[in-house]
Parts: sequence; C-alpha cells; structure tokens
Amino acid sequence: MEAMLDERSLSKLKWRCRRGLLENDLFIERFFGRHGDRLTQRQGDALAELMELGDNDLLDLLLARKAPEGELDRDDIRELLALLQQRETTGRPS
Repeated sequence: MEAMLDERSLSKLKWRCRRGLLENDLFIERFFGRHGDRLTQRQGDALAELMELGDNDLLDLLLARKAPEGELDRDDIRELLALLQQRETTGRPS
C-alpha cells in the first residue's frame, strides 16, 4: 500500500497549488474536493511537479490540448492528470 499524505503535507500542497488562472484553480479545487482525503505521496509529488509549470502550460495539459512531454511523460503524471480531468458524473441526462 502506498504511503498517504499527512495533513501537514496536504496543507502545504494545497497552498502550493494556488494558481494565477481561474481555470486551473477550478480543476485543482475539484480535484482536492474529490481526492484530497486519500492522496498518496506519489500523487502529491506528481502534483507538486506539475505546479512547477507555467499557468498556460498547465492548462494545456489539464484540457488535454497537449500531452505530457519529456520528463513529464511518465505514468504517475499521466495518472494524476486523468484524476484532475475527471468530470463529475450525475444521473442527469445530457
């Protein structure tokens, strides 16, 4: 079983995830609302790495306009992006 983020680490990560673009903040807030209470250390590390990107580059990844490249082209980053991109599923018809 993977190590979970402790409260202090989670709090630091949330602070680090504050962004300049509202669109990025919306993705990140939704992510923490759904997954924040069960984030693993691996996921936290991947998210911290994504936060090193500029706002527009991050948004391109979140909107799947671009795929992770270079050092970011890894399973942990792709898995985290999939969690960040999850849409809320409701029983309402489209």
